[in-house]
Amino acid sequence: MNTESLIKEKNATIIDVRTSAEYQGGHVAGSVNIPLQEIANRVDEIKSFHSPLVLCCASGNRSGQATQFLTQFGIECVNGGSWLDVNYLQSKNN
Repeated sequence: MNTESLIKEKNATIIDVRTSAEYQGGHVAGSVNIPLQEIANRVDEIKSFHSPLVLCCASGNRSGQATQFLTQFGIECVNGGSWLDVNYLQSKNN
C-alpha cells in the first residue's frame, strides 16, 4: 500500500492528526482532523471511515505514532508523512 497510489486512485480517507489550530492554518482538501491525543478515544469513529486511511501531520512523527496505534486495531492505514507532501500528491493527481 503506497500513499501516492492511494491518493491517485482517490481510494483513501485522509486524516490529519495535528492540533485543531495547526489544521486551521492549512490542510489537505477533504481531510478529516482528529488530533493525535484524540485518536485513542475515537477508534470506533475511525473504523467507520472508508479505508485505507492516509494519516498525516507536520513532519510524519505524529502520523507515524497514530499509524502504529491504529494498526493494532486492524485498521488499514499508512503514514503519509507531512500534510504538505500529501497535499502535493493530491494536487498532482487532480
